[in-house]
Amino acid sequence: MAERSTAAVDVADNSGDEPLTAQADQSTADGVAKNRERDTDTDEAQGSGGTEGPGKASPPELHSGHKLARRYRLEECVTRLDGFSSWRAVDEKLRRAVGVHILPADHARARSVLAAARSSALLGDPRFVQVLDAVEENDLVYVVHEWLPDATELTTLLASGPLEVYDAYQMVTQVSAAMAAAHREGLAHLRLNPNAVLRSSTGQWRIRGLAVNAALRGISSDTPQRTDTEAIGALLYAALTQRWPYESDAYGLSGLPKDVGLIAPDQVRAGVHRGLSELTMRALVNDGATASRHESACTTPEELVKAIGEMPRIRPPEPAFTAPPEYQRTTYQQGTYGRQAPHPGATQPVPTPPSPLQSRTGRALKWAVSALLIAALGLGSWQLADALMDQGKQSDDTNQTQTTDDNDKNGDKTKPVKPIKIQGAQEYVAEGDAQHPGDVDLTYDGSTSTGWRTNSYKDGPEIVIKPGVGIVYDLGSTQKVSTATIALRYGGPHTTVKLYATDTPDSSTPLSSMTELGKVTTSGTLAKVTVDKPVKSRYVLVWLTAMPYSGEDSANYSGTGYKQAITDVKFTG
Repeated sequence: MAERSTAAVDVADNSGDEPLTAQADQSTADGVAKNRERDTDTDEAQGSGGTEGPGKASPPELHSGHKLARRYRLEECVTRLDGFSSWRAVDEKLRRAVGVHILPADHARARSVLAAARSSALLGDPRFVQVLDAVEENDLVYVVHEWLPDATELTTLLASGPLEVYDAYQMVTQVSAAMAAAHREGLAHLRLNPNAVLRSSTGQWRIRGLAVNAALRGISSDTPQRTDTEAIGALLYAALTQRWPYESDAYGLSGLPKDVGLIAPDQVRAGVHRGLSELTMRALVNDGATASRHESACTTPEELVKAIGEMPRIRPPEPAFTAPPEYQRTTYQQGTYGRQAPHPGATQPVPTPPSPLQSRTGRALKWAVSALLIAALGLGSWQLADALMDQGKQSDDTNQTQTTDDNDKNGDKTKPVKPIKIQGAQEYVAEGDAQHPGDVDLTYDGSTSTGWRTNSYKDGPEIVIKPGVGIVYDLGSTQKVSTATIALRYGGPHTTVKLYATDTPDSSTPLSSMTELGKVTTSGTLAKVTVDKPVKSRYVLVWLTAMPYSGEDSANYSGTGYKQAITDVKFTG
């Protein structure tokens, strides 16, 4: 008989949660969580082995299109680790995206996962990603949770730099308050990291995986409140400095230098808010830090909430002044600079003009000046007519060749840039498996909201398991290519793009036989490759050899790791 959760709640307007990524935990052998979390989350969608001991079960044989409870249609597996798998799915009854964690019913952690999911569902706090269903059915245990397509995880936000002071303040305030509420109900997270904290498009912070993430990995703690409090301190440290507060690199962030110890955020990066820096150290004091200014350490989320309340409130930045589109033109009159402006309504004296020349000498002088002006005008007219006649003679001479400066400039004038229309494309696979060949046409459809994406890789930014990934574009005929402009989805250090001319789009053609046209490395979302000497070719390969680290992207159905997506490509000749 199928056992269904009485705590499960279906809400028609929930939009869904981003998928849980696979994470390689370096927990102790008995499953007790360390206070200092050193694990690095990576995308394991291609398969990964866990570190579980006896009782480990094989993941169920599921596939895209499989339905659970004749309702949840599995779309894409985003995690396969330690005997469980996580999927992006569709709730066909309510027509919405959802996330699903699936375990065999005989998995060593199946009972604890069900219990954690049901407890989390009972909390019903909107600051947490909601558990919608927890079911044991047909030898499977699965947990259905929200999918938030408009939310961005902290890992992704930090890829481009630390948060602004106000954003970091809002994050620690909301996360601390949410965790304090959870602990009052006896619930702990124990896996609170940059991948578990999301910011919605409205600026609200959400926490996913309450109790469930830890249960999936068999993590527990003797001091759950201290564990979660220190984790919040680590989140704030990362938000202020873009560094992970331990020696190990994690979540796409560099760790602290070895043998230096835990130093305050305002000593790591200039301009860090002093109050938030001290708050961070008070939360991280559990790991050996010294509380700033002899303040007591915060060992529970409730104490952290109280400490935040005692701080001076950090207000949002003032909106930037936007000048009106039109300005009133001001005219300056000669000789008025520095004079006192007249009062409105005051009658100004009319200046008296100089008296005219009344004498006989003055009249004679006026006649003389008039005569000179008439003579000058006559002379000028004669010279002008003479010049026109000469020019007419030159134009009548058919053997005369024009060599004017204007003609020289026109002869050297640069030809306008000519856009080249892409006629087709296909993925180029040098080694291993393809990425997403069915999406290559979306890279030249004129829309940057669609595109082709790579897989997510554990190692980077240089692609190490293959020479690169990319797409060959068919220009329809031999064209002279001078530039390629590639719009990318993910920013951050760093993306390297190379451009090659090739005789054929076939992947059997080795890179060594192609002509490299140019190369560019960027940390932004636009790469422009300029060809020094334009080359004629029908086929052009856009080749990625390095990609930035980014978090989960529910809109692009991709997990955490080193990855990139091409949304638009344009060539000019």
